[in-house]
Amino acid sequence: MRTIRREEPDDAEAIARVHVHGWQAGYAGIMPDEVLRRLNPAAWAQRRRDLGTADPTHPFATLLAEVDGVVTGFATFGPYRNDQDRGDLDHRYGEILAVYVEPGHWGTGTGRELLAAARAGLARQGWTEYRLWVLAENARARRFYERAGLSPDGEESVYPVPLSGGRDPVRLRELRYSARLHG
Repeated sequence: MRTIRREEPDDAEAIARVHVHGWQAGYAGIMPDEVLRRLNPAAWAQRRRDLGTADPTHPFATLLAEVDGVVTGFATFGPYRNDQDRGDLDHRYGEILAVYVEPGHWGTGTGRELLAAARAGLARQGWTEYRLWVLAENARARRFYERAGLSPDGEESVYPVPLSGGRDPVRLRELRYSARLHG
């Protein structure tokens, strides 16, 4: 049975594992293989701890999906980040920053349940509209969000992916999606 709950401090490693596996499977063929190979769950877990994402006063909340006590996905939401900058928040809009599911659980409803829980969390905080960013080449994620009622709103951005050896980053096009929240 799947349960949804709020992130706790001891969840950093499990969330980082899902995040890295989600990137490696979801962005294969979109991001350079060298970038996906060098992803380090321990480093990502430490970054979560350093950011204090489990702190209830943090502006962003993360919800976890679990099956038999094992984290199978997560969603992070909060106020909209202007220029995707966590230090420049626009409280007029909500944002879903991330929805990642362990690849072995794709197609099980985990992502839909996490997205619904994140939308409910945004609505409880008073937002009536929310936004999210998705890589333009990520057809699977775009279909997922479109089935959930989101659509591109015309805004675009570039996500720079750093490469090793001092090479220029790969620049990936992102599309902003938006939708209204209903209760």
